[in-house]
Amino acid sequence: MTTSTNTIEHKVIHDVSPTRKLAIGISEVLIALLIFVVFALNVSGELTTRFVMTPGGINQGTMPDIVMPSQLTLFSLAGIVLAIGIFQLVKGFGKQTNLMVGIAGLFLMLAFLVWQAAGTSVNLAGMLSSAVLLAVPITLGAFSGILAERCGIVNISIEGMMLMASMTATIAGSLSKNIWVGLLGGIASSVLLALILGVLSIKFKVNQTISGTVINIFSAGMTGFISQKFLQMIPHLNQPTMFPRVPLPLLADIPLIGPILFNQNIFVYLMFIILIVLQVALFQTRWGLRFRSVGEHPKAADTLGIDVIKTRYIGVILSGVVAGIGGAFFTLGSVGRFDEGMTAGKGFIGLAAMIFGNWMPLGSLGAGLLFGFADSIGSKLSLLRSVIPPQFMAMAPYLITMIVLAGFIGKGQAPAAEGEPYEKE
Repeated sequence: MTTSTNTIEHKVIHDVSPTRKLAIGISEVLIALLIFVVFALNVSGELTTRFVMTPGGINQGTMPDIVMPSQLTLFSLAGIVLAIGIFQLVKGFGKQTNLMVGIAGLFLMLAFLVWQAAGTSVNLAGMLSSAVLLAVPITLGAFSGILAERCGIVNISIEGMMLMASMTATIAGSLSKNIWVGLLGGIASSVLLALILGVLSIKFKVNQTISGTVINIFSAGMTGFISQKFLQMIPHLNQPTMFPRVPLPLLADIPLIGPILFNQNIFVYLMFIILIVLQVALFQTRWGLRFRSVGEHPKAADTLGIDVIKTRYIGVILSGVVAGIGGAFFTLGSVGRFDEGMTAGKGFIGLAAMIFGNWMPLGSLGAGLLFGFADSIGSKLSLLRSVIPPQFMAMAPYLITMIVLAGFIGKGQAPAAEGEPYEKE
């Protein structure tokens, strides 16, 4: 039975349908042609692009700027993506297909930057640092989804949990004048919503999509009401302190990597800590094996003495904890105040990152960083005096989400029993 199961899982993970293989290969070739025709052929061979390699306002981990010939760089990027596309059409990348799609998309964004900044400069390190910050709520949303779905519960209420957590963190932090109290308050509110989701989905066996939608609607309405009636009328309720940057000794002095990864606020470090803990706990421990078995085959898990109901409640609560941290980021780690609808769909994009990452923590982090980089480019367009309206680039993360969900993720490795209520016999 075990050997059969392992064989089935192997096929699900590695097989890529001929249609998907062809579609992705053609898409990558088209990306290469786009870089060549639209970008490379419209840049003078004499122009250079300067990439500033140290984020503004940071003195640790400085390094010289990188100056590169714009047209030659674009030709090189087009050639690499073309090679990826041709290899995909001829042989295919198997389990690395999503990774290569991500690389092609990353090269497309890099090509856009080289083309847009030809003859001038752009702070690439600053954009990468901003991308890491922008990836925090998306990646944490993906981790939250993994914790719920790996034990069989579909959690589309991550957006609502994050929104409620961002508001609660603001109020708790403002009243207590303590930023850690604010963070705990945000987590507590998200966990409460997660418990409601658990009771509805596990105990009463309500359709999990409907349960999540109800929580999203409730959070949007409640946060909007409290914001209009209290936060706008009583300003001191909406003035929490923010977590400052905390440079890590020695690591922050590493050129380029230091300022981007090791000179950030606590939320970035929490994201990487949760990544490591989640990866090890799910795939290197006995607890993780039991946890995943509940999402794959709950009846078999129950037969082996695993408490399916208890495990699913634990998964939903942990999902709420991570979503609460992601929600608190908006007010305590990014903006410094609460505004209606400030999560702006990041919870849903987090679910897309989870799917794109095949319900794996490392893959979800990569997808989150890709979405964060696209968001960062959109926010910098006005500084580059781009001919492309910044509003169009602001849509980039959402467009990427739709494209990814529509054609690039394939069958994935979704837990077999996700969304199915369990009735103990």
